[in-house]
Amino acid sequence: MSDQPETPRRERRHLFDDGRNVRYLLWGLYVACGIAVAADFVVERHVDHPWEAVFGFYAIYGFIACVVLVLVATQLRKVLMRRDDYYE
Repeated sequence: MSDQPETPRRERRHLFDDGRNVRYLLWGLYVACGIAVAADFVVERHVDHPWEAVFGFYAIYGFIACVVLVLVATQLRKVLMRRDDYYE
């Protein structure tokens, strides 16, 4: 054993530790969403139900599905959660 103090380990920097990279990612997502909305004007859809013809139907449907999924998951957690001392 040496008498020299240990040098601290350098923490590894990750991709999203830099705020610029996060901003680039968000702008990329905004552009992708804009392209998807613009495609709704251009792409001819063959709808099976009349409500599918509404502008932005799939975006609205996806948003509602995500909200419902989160709400169901929070309620399901109450049912499936075990006590902190379950394994003791």
